Amino acid sequence: MIDHWIIPDRLFDGQTIQSGIGLHVKDGHVIDIGPAPKGAQKVHGLLTPGYIDLQVNGGGGVLLNATPTREGIATIAKAHRQFGTVALLPTVITDEAYVLDDVANAILSAKGIPGIIGLHIEGPHISEARKGTHDARFIRPLDDRTIAVVSHLRNIGLPVMITLAPEVTPLEQISVLAKTGAVVSLGHTNATADQVQAAIDAGATCATHLFNAMSPMTSREPGAVGAVINSTLYAGIIADGFHVDDSMVGLAIRARPKPDRMMLVSDSMATVGGPDRFDLYGRDVVLKDGRLLNSAGNLAGAHITQAEGVQRLIENVGISPDAALRMAITTPAKCMGVSALASPLNRPLEDLILLDVDYSVRGTLSEYAIAPQTPNAAE
Repeated sequence: MIDHWIIPDRLFDGQTIQSGIGLHVKDGHVIDIGPAPKGAQKVHGLLTPGYIDLQVNGGGGVLLNATPTREGIATIAKAHRQFGTVALLPTVITDEAYVLDDVANAILSAKGIPGIIGLHIEGPHISEARKGTHDARFIRPLDDRTIAVVSHLRNIGLPVMITLAPEVTPLEQISVLAKTGAVVSLGHTNATADQVQAAIDAGATCATHLFNAMSPMTSREPGAVGAVINSTLYAGIIADGFHVDDSMVGLAIRARPKPDRMMLVSDSMATVGGPDRFDLYGRDVVLKDGRLLNSAGNLAGAHITQAEGVQRLIENVGISPDAALRMAITTPAKCMGVSALASPLNRPLEDLILLDVDYSVRGTLSEYAIAPQTPNAAE
């Protein structure tokens, strides 16, 4: 087994990018971080904890709603891991009630699959006016059945995020969900700013894909978008250049009153690591010029990885590399109460990734931690 020190060109420690810092590796895990002793193995590139994605609808040709099984979840996790995402929330979208039951059972059976940290329930308790690609047939008020699923998952310690629209959900129910320890996220909503604030007061702590499927901000009415930006909520955002204009991504990041409350999400579908089309609610969704389009020509989820999102934040939005990495690692970890995933310490080598000079993913540290490195373009 490996028992030695490794020193990368640069290391992201969960907060900042540093140079001259090494990792003590033993039995495939990082057991210490600090100044490396003489003779430490050099590894070229930027070493960082792998990415965390809190909104993953599918991958590897599998859509969670359509394949709510342990095998389906494993396929999704494997598809995203090859692109540097080592921890994620499989996301079930608006559907018939039994689909959520099936997904919850699948999540329970998926215990032990690397990278599965919980469940994101996106709908069906949302606004029909802001449903996006969700099927209006299945939208319904929050009920005891959903609350029971969330409560059960939380009782066994599984992190849960649930996206709902505050204007169609009684504040008492939001409080009930929040008291379970679930992350209540506001999304697919036509709410006013006052309704958003009331939901925050009731226990909501997050917002789902800022700007998308939300009442817009205007000069006289902040809407859900303005209310979220002005708040201290955690907020996911899709940085594929299609869902939100790059300039608006940058504006939102700069405008937040508390730093490190914006987090990168992919909202990725089955096409990531899979074929260029899939079935959604019995209709074909096709990948065309980077966009996922349904038969009406509307966006139906996203075809982007967290790795690509990080690159776009740095290159297109102008965010510093440290801040971009926090958006894809540290902030989502804090949002879900799994802060240990933002640090390289006590992590298996398979959960640490090496980035090249252009911030593309070279591979995991497990691929580079034994053999001496060959000089390459990353030097």
